Amino acid sequence: MRKLYVLLLSLCFGVLAAPSTYAADNGSWSVYPAASQIAARPYFYLSADPGQTIQDKVVVANKTAKPLTFRLYAADAYNTARDGGFAVRTMTETMRGVGAWAKPAKSRVTVPAHKAVTVPFTLHVPEGAEPGDHPGALVALDERVDKGDGSLALGVQRAVGARVYLRVSGPTLPALAVEHVQVSHHQPLVPGLGASDATISYTLHNTGNVTLDPKVTLKAQGLFGRTLLSRGLTRIPAELLPGQRVKLTEPWKGSPQLEWGTSR
Repeated sequence: MRKLYVLLLSLCFGVLAAPSTYAADNGSWSVYPAASQIAARPYFYLSADPGQTIQDKVVVANKTAKPLTFRLYAADAYNTARDGGFAVRTMTETMRGVGAWAKPAKSRVTVPAHKAVTVPFTLHVPEGAEPGDHPGALVALDERVDKGDGSLALGVQRAVGARVYLRVSGPTLPALAVEHVQVSHHQPLVPGLGASDATISYTLHNTGNVTLDPKVTLKAQGLFGRTLLSRGLTRIPAELLPGQRVKLTEPWKGSPQLEWGTSR
């Protein structure tokens, strides 16, 4: 007997407030905003009009027992494809926001052992810049290549970045879409006996111009409206940046055996 089900992904979102986290740190060095007259800042929270120039300072602290030299640069941020985490562009990638607008006073800086160096930077928002959020970071890159234990053919460069949350004034549009919802089933060894498992895949797309804190609820209904599944999803990014898409999956243990269905 064929069964018809309807899969519903309902969503809500909030405009993300300032995250309550700490300075970026990898154990060897950290990067963070210079303290303001009011308090220390874990990240840069900036607002500007198109055409406005902002001046601020970034601190690079060396926690090791020897001097370290870093390449300083500004970068745009994005959500990773793997889990939607916050990541920044490399120096070789094209920058369109903070990465193109922010310029440190020094492109390289040497920090003595157990010391910190403060570097001024200028951020110029061009005329005609789109309103809304433009996330990025100020990055301290160790240009040395770490070959680790030698088992890898390629080495690794390490970098730490202080996040920049820049909002350009103008109309803001919070908007979120769920796209490409699919269900794939994994049938039991003996067809027709027992329940099967399924994997639900979908894409979260921030179609607006502000950073969002998404919440997604999954519901599955049978032919006559019987509820087969209803739960909030937790495997979602804590912050979805403007314009970003993240493809996610959700397991469905004990799903009914279905030959076909419709999704919405």
